Amino acid sequence: MEMEVDEQPISGTSSSRLAPIEEVKPTSKQIKRVAAHSHVKGLGIDPDTQEPLDEAAGFVGQKNARYAASIIVDMIRMKSMAGRAVLIAGPPATGKTAIALAMSQELGDGVPFVPIVASEVFSSEVKKTEVLMRSFRRAIGLRVKETKDVYEGEVTELSPIETADSSGLGKTISHLVLSLKTAKGSKQLKLDPSIYDSILKQRVEVGDVIYIEANSGVVKRVGRCDVYASEFDLEADEFVPMPKGDVRKSKDVVQNVSLHDLDLANARPQGRQGDVSNIVSQLMAPKKTEVTDRLRSEINKVVDEYIESGVAELMPGVLFIDEVHMLDVECFTYLYRALESPMAPVVVFATNRGTTTVRGLDIKAAHGIPPEMLDRLMIIPTMKYNEPDIRKILVYRAEAENVQFDEPSFDLLSQVGTEKSLRYALQLIAPVRLCAQCAGREVIQLEDVQRCVDLFMDRSESLKRRRKPKNVFPKLPSKVRVKRFIG
Repeated sequence: MEMEVDEQPISGTSSSRLAPIEEVKPTSKQIKRVAAHSHVKGLGIDPDTQEPLDEAAGFVGQKNARYAASIIVDMIRMKSMAGRAVLIAGPPATGKTAIALAMSQELGDGVPFVPIVASEVFSSEVKKTEVLMRSFRRAIGLRVKETKDVYEGEVTELSPIETADSSGLGKTISHLVLSLKTAKGSKQLKLDPSIYDSILKQRVEVGDVIYIEANSGVVKRVGRCDVYASEFDLEADEFVPMPKGDVRKSKDVVQNVSLHDLDLANARPQGRQGDVSNIVSQLMAPKKTEVTDRLRSEINKVVDEYIESGVAELMPGVLFIDEVHMLDVECFTYLYRALESPMAPVVVFATNRGTTTVRGLDIKAAHGIPPEMLDRLMIIPTMKYNEPDIRKILVYRAEAENVQFDEPSFDLLSQVGTEKSLRYALQLIAPVRLCAQCAGREVIQLEDVQRCVDLFMDRSESLKRRRKPKNVFPKLPSKVRVKRFIG
């Protein structure tokens, strides 16, 4: 049966012409940098048997080391690991840093994880012990639970009211009219202009769910109301349900802070009035001055009172110190005492050195660590990867960096990683992709890998070339050389 279609648009209806499509540039929320361990999502432990899997969560191999790290994670969760230290020791490119990062991901966001490199403690502005103490207190979290009187709901109106200033030349915001809506009702609020600044900083818009503390006026954006979840949202915002109950209510607010945050919050130097030079020096000093031990002891007393009253809960985190052999005897002496403190995080060291000289002493010790410190450590060894594991790791990295290889080129890259080093093979992925793109290809071929192998040397090849005798010209007699220089 044939039907006639009227091609003329009917009045009151939309036209059959397609709407124009505009390309949207990716925002900062959509762009994620591919780091060295982006593919590692955890330790890869079977939740039923609690045994490490051969290949899981981006991890390949190192089953014994991962199993030992999972035990450490369980001890941290049970809070029976505070004040102890762990050493991850093994050859280069055996996953020491990856294991430490996987431990932090297993612990979750609530437990602080502070990674540093041992060379960071050497500064011309701050003492070594002060740098270590700051790192220690960053790794100790405090979960504070408070019952506060808040206004919570979906923003339905956000209107700043302007008024002429005293000079009559401009306008200022006198107050802010804010309407909040819940599943039970709604309420209109008249807020101070200072709260409007906080709303602008958090980019609160109509349709967002927020809460405002009644006493302090602190504004917290919770997320986008799930009523708007059906709309196209290129920012991939977090949607939350509409709050229930009244707009004004009592709410349990949980805040996670570190002891270092409390130190900085209470270390605000104030100058004497009339002394301009003193005020200027105090304004420029906070980033370079050290928090005193007296202030820290006072903060510890307040924290102890909060913990005893049940208002706060101590969350000992993890301090990861890489390349621990770079520390000197002064740092180890300080760490030995700091680990005995009742407020101490779990310290995880990592090194790739065997027997080497302890910095500051004329003796050699295992891993460059003094013997008295080694006695306090639980040592987790890591082993070199075999050829199948290296191939699997390269597959993970190629997928993480969105690089495509054909079979011969990937076989060559795996062979390079086995014969030379895994790190060398991983570092070749980016230049190999660039060579293929310059040739107009998306899939990497054998010639691209071979070209980069010829252009870039690995550590062992560079060492061999340095040891070879140099082809130098025969030296001229000293008199001739001096004469030529003068002439």
